[in-house]
Parts: sequence; C-alpha cells; structure tokens
Amino acid sequence: VQLQASGGGLVQAGASLRLSCAVSGRTDINYALAWFRQAAGKEREFVASILWSEGRTNVEDSLKGRFTISRDNAKGTVYLQMSSLTPEDTALYYCAADPAGYFGARYTRYDYWGQGTQVTVSS
Repeated sequence: VQLQASGGGLVQAGASLRLSCAVSGRTDINYALAWFRQAAGKEREFVASILWSEGRTNVEDSLKGRFTISRDNAKGTVYLQMSSLTPEDTALYYCAADPAGYFGARYTRYDYWGQGTQVTVSS
C-alpha cells in the first residue's frame, strides 16, 4: 500500500482546508485509513480514521465538529475536511493505513504511512 498526502498549506485562523490521501495498492475490505498529526516538538497524535469498506469513522473527541474524515472508493482517496482552523492545528499531517482494520488512536498499530503534508495556521 502506498499513501500520498496532499492539500496542506498556509492559511489564516478561521479558514478551512481539505487534505487528501491517495491510496494505491491493496485496499482489502478490512483496511482502515487514518490521519495523524505531529506539531514541532510534540508527540504524534490521532486525528481521525475510517474503515475503507463500510465508511465507519472515528474522530478524536477534541476535534469533533471541526474535522471530518471521508473516503471516495472510486478515486481511492481519503479526505480530511478541517474547518475553523486555529494556530494550534499547525502540524505535519500524515495519513496511515492498517490492513487489519484497526481504526483507533494508537499510531503504532498502523503499518503504512504517507510522507505527510504541512498545515500552518497563522493568527
């Protein structure tokens, strides 16, 4: 499985941004795709995840209402829609995949990772 994240950039506080993760290779029925982020000097943290086949989602509690994860099976792409961005959302955003269908928050459970896309929110 190869993952290619894109869509990051520099935005002002309050703006919205949509990240994309293009997935290639095997995406069997049990695959889970997730977004994590890592700010400078901080631990990697879970953002959201989705089961590829059924579309069931899991979003970090503190981000619910602002962040939404979705997928387009035909395009082989997972999206992260982010709204009302704040400087605290500034981070390198990664997409990840787990072939066993784990879609929780533990990043060590994800086997495949994309290269990350930078999101910077100015105040």
